[in-house]
Amino acid sequence: MSRPKRSIIWVCVSCSAALPSVLLQAPRLPKAGETIHGYKFFIGFGGKGANQCVQAARMGAKTAMVCQVGKDFFGDNYIQNFKKNGVSIAFAKQTEKAATGAASIIVNDTGENAIVIVAGANMLLGQQELQHAQSAISRAKVLICQLEINPDASLHALRMAKENHVKTIFNPAPAIVDLHSDFYKASDIFCCNESEAELLTGMPVSSVEDASRVGLDLLQKGCGSVIVSMGPQGCVVCQSINVAPKLVPTITVTAVDTTGAGDSFIGALAFYVAHYPTMQLEEMARRANLVAAVSVQNVGTQTSFPFRKDLPAELF
Repeated sequence: MSRPKRSIIWVCVSCSAALPSVLLQAPRLPKAGETIHGYKFFIGFGGKGANQCVQAARMGAKTAMVCQVGKDFFGDNYIQNFKKNGVSIAFAKQTEKAATGAASIIVNDTGENAIVIVAGANMLLGQQELQHAQSAISRAKVLICQLEINPDASLHALRMAKENHVKTIFNPAPAIVDLHSDFYKASDIFCCNESEAELLTGMPVSSVEDASRVGLDLLQKGCGSVIVSMGPQGCVVCQSINVAPKLVPTITVTAVDTTGAGDSFIGALAFYVAHYPTMQLEEMARRANLVAAVSVQNVGTQTSFPFRKDLPAELF
């Protein structure tokens, strides 16, 4: 007899819980060695997995983070931020062995960004912490992982989920060239953007046709399905090497800040996978596109993510 699952719990295994972000706004991105004047500065909360988890929580999912943060000012504040957003901190550990990770983000007037991250305590997340969270992972409806922690830890978490028949979403970001082949096989949904897809396959991605081609290549590596996100164009969904990939367009909006748009998309996607398991993946992607489109119309990462009350009723 299979183990009963909690109705809505999403465990996100990521170093991103440890990445408070320093955001700078400037007319343009500086060139190498150049100093320019910006006009806005604030400190917020970021990191891919944390962002994705918060977006899912704001849409109504019961979420939990498995992460490491430092015993410092940023770590304390990040724990409080999870609590504020209704994210379980049962598996969020504070350590004295490293400082909380951080991200520096520069955003220009057209919404483009440049980001530098320092992983810090995030890289200390390992199998011991994952075993501590095994009960939550094994009873989850969806597990999402990225590469902002030690890749071995992410792969171990994905394998744990697969062994317990938990749906997995893998976001290979930041992408690495020598990605272990088991990542593909352990991914029910392999979700990447154009640059990540290009790095992983060695094939350029500058059009929908290119995205379709790399999506099929990733499917052949063992993924259950592949989504290649393409910013304002929407995303390309690939579900079978025998079925043509499909472009799922999004709506046209005026982007203020695209930082975290991909995370908003994945967080919304995870919500739909958990809540509407019989929904077609293309429809999930269409709705996730619309959620992400709302996020880019405001400044910041988590601060721009919409709550359920901010979204049209037809998305639920």
